[in-house]
Amino acid sequence: MDSLRLILSNSNYFAPSWVFASLNIMTGTWILYLPHIKNKFELNDAEIGIALFSLALGLLISIPFIPFVNQKFGVGRTTKIAILLFAISFNFPLLAPSYHALCSCLFLTGFLSGFTDVSMNALVSVIEKNDNQNFMSAAHGFFSLGGFIGAGVGSILITMIATPSLHMFLVSAFIIITNLLLSKYYEDINEISIAKNTNNNFFKNIRPLIGLSLVGFIIMLNEGAVEHWSNLFLFDVVKVTESQAGFGFIAFSFFMTLGRFLGDGFSKKIGTIKIIYYGCAIAFVAYFLIITSHFILSIIGFGLLGLGLSVIVPELFRLAGQTKGVPASVGISIVSGIGFAGFLLGPVLLGFISDMSNLVVSYQSLAVLVAVAFGVSFFHLRGSYGES
Repeated sequence: MDSLRLILSNSNYFAPSWVFASLNIMTGTWILYLPHIKNKFELNDAEIGIALFSLALGLLISIPFIPFVNQKFGVGRTTKIAILLFAISFNFPLLAPSYHALCSCLFLTGFLSGFTDVSMNALVSVIEKNDNQNFMSAAHGFFSLGGFIGAGVGSILITMIATPSLHMFLVSAFIIITNLLLSKYYEDINEISIAKNTNNNFFKNIRPLIGLSLVGFIIMLNEGAVEHWSNLFLFDVVKVTESQAGFGFIAFSFFMTLGRFLGDGFSKKIGTIKIIYYGCAIAFVAYFLIITSHFILSIIGFGLLGLGLSVIVPELFRLAGQTKGVPASVGISIVSGIGFAGFLLGPVLLGFISDMSNLVVSYQSLAVLVAVAFGVSFFHLRGSYGES
């Protein structure tokens, strides 16, 4: 909890952490309206998957440009501009007059989400180095807190605000105003320029990042899939009301937030690698509760899943920053970029699997992927990073 106290007591750490929260407040609000989008355009699960793939495609296209933009304009200024444009862009999908327009709007949002995600992680990495402070896990806790706020508060507001686009506009206005006020604490921070590494060992040194990136891709794929499909799982499979459909994501976000705020302490006690594969094991068990399709057990499962996944991604970033022979910012950018691609591809994967079978099979597939992540972390990462 020391990192959480640090963030809450110092604006220099709260401001970048609020960017993490802002990103997921917008996303958490958006996912509440997926049933609305589905009904508005009369979409099947595969068509929803294609629309969400537009988000992933926008992100993937943004990745090659992010390091150049960060170097040219500074990681702080890029983070500020990216979160502001991202907040504006999420108004467009709910205003889209057609399915094709919806996909185009989501592509733009995905492009800007890529810039926001990679830049904010690089920003925290630079601040940690400059100040010799660790708050990456707690910053990711704010990301989870943002999802909890977006879905939790949004579930209340959705019954009070009849127009989805008005709800999204009010949330985006709040995000824009707060980030404009807080950005003064980080917008002048620049990433240290790194000379080109001509050492032939460089490519050998980045090999451990392959394992980190694979685990990051799988775990964030699970996060993205649950974020976008938990409400539809409860709505379509468990047969809850539309107002109850957000309860799974609320439980998921709450326990993920709690786990991330406590994660730094547990990491010091048991080690980074152990906390990764223990988290995978907890997540695997959680899926068995979710697919019972019993309302209470499924909600407990979503909460346990959030707890299991909570600290894995922050610990992956910590390992990426400690990879020998690789600048920390480069390692984190690689893992966060590939991981966030998984975050956006997850909803697409679930959509296609669900359309070919059903949502229960989709969630079973996620459990299998978590088992793969456990194997990679247990057998590969322990050897690469020297933990027993």
